[in-house]
Amino acid sequence: MRVFVTGASGFIGSAVVPELLSHGHQVVGLARSDEAAATVAGLGAEVVRGSVDDLDVLRAGATDADAVVHLAFRHDIAFAGDFEGAATSDRAAIEAFGETLAGTGKALSIASGTAMLAPGRVATEEDQAVSAGHISARAANAALTVALADRGVRSSVVRLTPTVHDAGDGGFMPAVVATARTTGVSAYVGDGSQRWPAVHRTDAARLFRLAIEDAPAGSVLHAVGEEGVTIREVAELIGEHLDLPVRSIAAEQAPEHFGFLGALLSTDMPASSAATQQLLGWEPTGIGLLEDMAAHYVD
Repeated sequence: MRVFVTGASGFIGSAVVPELLSHGHQVVGLARSDEAAATVAGLGAEVVRGSVDDLDVLRAGATDADAVVHLAFRHDIAFAGDFEGAATSDRAAIEAFGETLAGTGKALSIASGTAMLAPGRVATEEDQAVSAGHISARAANAALTVALADRGVRSSVVRLTPTVHDAGDGGFMPAVVATARTTGVSAYVGDGSQRWPAVHRTDAARLFRLAIEDAPAGSVLHAVGEEGVTIREVAELIGEHLDLPVRSIAAEQAPEHFGFLGALLSTDMPASSAATQQLLGWEPTGIGLLEDMAAHYVD
């Protein structure tokens, strides 16, 4: 297939592109900068210049492709506080893809998340996101994608874990490590029993490939390699490798200590991928989060 990939130069996209190429697909990657274009070309993909807000470029890319993998998200404005703007941009892109692919039976797979699906218990592919600010907005965009199945699009949503890990990760766990370095303490909240699911980047990339190849229309898939690694285990690993004291902090202290991550690190949010594995034969094989952190995050 000829596959149009947004976010092709990003942390996850740069694993998805070679995964697709290695299985005989042609890949066209969206790139909004010279640096991104060089990365996409270096991966062996064709480059289309534009941003996720260039809807005509998105429509053209989808028209010329047999499948679309939509990974791009305006994290630049989301992390600056404009979550609504980022989610609105994402929705416009999905709507553009939906309009273009309607009635074609072509595949569209988008990235979403497992965070806050079912706090306190193991979330499954059947769960819907609870009301939680921008998480709800992204969940609404995922629901929009699933609904495109009724319009003749073989749509799927790949829910990624809060931490997708590998060398080069710039997400939540590196931020936790940075906080420990800055404060001189490797902290966890309460008793540290909060569980976070995790997946290796290569496993997530493989699931996106399987989604566009084989997932039935309207599928919700979980890219979950480990159902739940406790935050205390993470803190203890960081403390051991950085030679820092490991301490518990109260939940009310978490926002001050961890910043925006405080609320998430206080939440137990494990997730399962059992249904996804059964549906597509996907089996995570990458190393676990703690082993990966020891190798690449705290050296």
